[in-house]
Amino acid sequence: MAKILIVIGIVLVVVGVIWLVFPNAFSWLGNLPGDIKHTSGNTRVYFPVATMIIVSVVATIILNLFNR
Repeated sequence: MAKILIVIGIVLVVVGVIWLVFPNAFSWLGNLPGDIKHTSGNTRVYFPVATMIIVSVVATIILNLFNR
């Protein structure tokens, strides 16, 4: 369990540094086809369906690699 937490921490630090150096590196995340955006007056509703499916698949693959 400790190894997984250390790896997750390292990955978060690397992603944070990439995001700091290249602010537009992840601009596509949240703007995928399949993400639902609705604006009506002062109200905005956003359902990131496609983004969450991709995040879920990637997380499942990574966690399955660690559990084997």
